[in-house]
Amino acid sequence: MEAITSTEQFNDVINSDKPVIVKFFADWCPDCKRMDMFIGDILEEFNQYDWYEVNSDEVKGLAERFDVMGIPSILIFQNGEKLAHQHSAYTKTPEEVTEFLHQQLG
Repeated sequence: MEAITSTEQFNDVINSDKPVIVKFFADWCPDCKRMDMFIGDILEEFNQYDWYEVNSDEVKGLAERFDVMGIPSILIFQNGEKLAHQHSAYTKTPEEVTEFLHQQLG
């Protein structure tokens, strides 16, 4: 998973003509650390997509811009548009994340 470190880089990434998956997180977030323990298998299953992560404390304004009210959150973008958003309350287990990605990406 590639880290996004600036708004400019983020804008370039989400303008992809194929879907990209972006995880919003923060270093202080216990649920984010829990997700890190299971996200590897999900990355393998959905390895045909490009995955990115944004530390919402380091890249200011992106969470607000895309209505990320809780972390971790998983968002899917294509052609600069947000296609789907799984809020933090539903990212607690690998099953929830996998189900979301299957629903959104097939």
